[in-house]
Amino acid sequence: MSATADHAEERTNPAARLGFEPGQVVQEIGYDDDVEQELREGIEAAIGQDLVDEDYDDVADAVLLWFRDEDGDLTDALVDAIGLIEDGGTVWLMTPKTGRDGYIEPSDINEAAQTAGLSQTKSISVGKDWTGSRLVTPKAARSKR
Repeated sequence: MSATADHAEERTNPAARLGFEPGQVVQEIGYDDDVEQELREGIEAAIGQDLVDEDYDDVADAVLLWFRDEDGDLTDALVDAIGLIEDGGTVWLMTPKTGRDGYIEPSDINEAAQTAGLSQTKSISVGKDWTGSRLVTPKAARSKR
């Protein structure tokens, strides 16, 4: 595939921009009817398997956390997510976009991430209603330089 085709895929498939790789175990938390199904399917295509759910009892390579304002304490949810991933793993925090039900202020996301010991490395639009924030442990942030 050419570089141009790769860039075209990134524009049409938000999952391609998230950096998931074949064979990775991605644990999904906070699934509900409102999530971006196309994004989920794109991630599953990228990793070559289904996402694992909240009952998965081993460590994952990454966590896909769908979180809305009414879901409780974001810091607690992030601390719980950290416990589910390998050292150096990534938490992709998916939150509703500005003006959508369940929207969370970016400053609240940043504060919760810092309190949980995570660094936000980027935010991207992952669909019509959702924004994704890539959160990493400090060790993972250093290794990505």
